[in-house]
Amino acid sequence: MYWIPAILWMALIFYLSGRTGSELQSLFPFFDNLNPGHIVAYFVLGPLYYLALTKYKHRRPFMKAFLLCLLFGITDEIHQYFIPTRYPDIYDLARDLLGTGIGLVVVFLVQKKKKYSRQ
Repeated sequence: MYWIPAILWMALIFYLSGRTGSELQSLFPFFDNLNPGHIVAYFVLGPLYYLALTKYKHRRPFMKAFLLCLLFGITDEIHQYFIPTRYPDIYDLARDLLGTGIGLVVVFLVQKKKKYSRQ
């Protein structure tokens, strides 16, 4: 049940990843450069993975969430190989991991602040 938000978000990423460049431009007409979208998408995905992992009491949820985002990012880039006008890009994967890292750091800092405010 706790994996549903992550799965739905992954489905959205997969859907957007399967669009051609012109289709993406028509979906997001106000953005000239869609590269920051990778950061935003994985900024959300990393914490969603973390939430699911912590609800099922996995050890090292931050590391596992990061690794799951890495694996999903790799499969996303492979998926793009098969889409006309799209191609796998190591820099896209780097942006994915940057977004993941920022999202997980935000989660960590929020948790730390909650912990200190309870004391």
